[in-house]
Amino acid sequence: METTHRVFVGDSRDLSAVDDESVELVVTSPPYPMIEMWDDLFTELDPAIGDALAAGDGYDAFEAMHAQLERVWDELERVLVDGGIACINVGDATRSVDGSFRVYPNHARVLEAFEERGFEPLPDVLWRKPANSAAKFMGSGMIPPNAYVTLEHEYILVFRKGARSREFEPRADRRYEAAYFWEERNRWFTDVWTDVTGELQAIDRPADDDLRERSAAYPLEIPYRLICMYSAYGDTVLDPFWGTGTTTLAAMCAGRNSVGSELEDAFLAVFDDGIDEVPALSRSVGRARLERHRAFVDRRRGEGKGFEYEADYYDTPVVTKMERGIRLREVRAVDGIEDGYRVEHAPLSLE
Repeated sequence: METTHRVFVGDSRDLSAVDDESVELVVTSPPYPMIEMWDDLFTELDPAIGDALAAGDGYDAFEAMHAQLERVWDELERVLVDGGIACINVGDATRSVDGSFRVYPNHARVLEAFEERGFEPLPDVLWRKPANSAAKFMGSGMIPPNAYVTLEHEYILVFRKGARSREFEPRADRRYEAAYFWEERNRWFTDVWTDVTGELQAIDRPADDDLRERSAAYPLEIPYRLICMYSAYGDTVLDPFWGTGTTTLAAMCAGRNSVGSELEDAFLAVFDDGIDEVPALSRSVGRARLERHRAFVDRRRGEGKGFEYEADYYDTPVVTKMERGIRLREVRAVDGIEDGYRVEHAPLSLE
């Protein structure tokens, strides 16, 4: 099996390089409005944003920033297939503007924008970020009532384009082989994720600190899970805010095609520096999933519970009939092509 992974340098408000209805899944993390590190970027897109911030008008700045993101959401509506899924990782912002501290609810604003475009909202996920400080509040210390809770979570908002789910031909191999294990389903499809950090190891690319600060990178586990949850082998995943390329890396490991759009070509050079490590990473990701499943089997048997089915491709039992056809993939080779990479996949090697 082969997949292709294209990355375009350009403004994601114009995804004309991506055909209409050519993408099955979007997984992305945009710049968060009203987070100060993104002020300059948003002001470059619309100088009125900088004027509003300078004037102490936080609400107008917030709305103007989201107006720029909405131009990207318009493009997502165009390129997604009917029934396709968009997963938007976004955090709210807390900020003092003109002496007034408040929260700016980015997740609510993005939800409203997608609904206006005819997307159906699906249950979302909260994932907890590791805190850098033991302090759990901001404001007046130990004295009530003027302290504020800290924001230690982000949202993964999930939308479907249109009212109908995607349809597949009966017993489609690319769908059944992409199944997840029963215990993975129970863990992944819960609405709060507290275990996403450190579970999968990303490539340690030699990116400089400034590049990392200017990316909206999330842990590899997040896009990898979402891609496994909401797409089948051979589907195409789009990330319009490509950054360090975490979504593309996850798509390579998961056996999906990908498309990315990124303003700064420096990120592409950094990604290319680590491309030779992708086969080993993909193999470790697949083996880790299988090892976790076998640990689950041991725990379940220790509880006196049995299994009715055996996996077709692995020497392990599974809980449900739908899991029998699971066939994990690994990357065997990565070749450079114009605007990206061609990846050769093979069934996961266990030796």
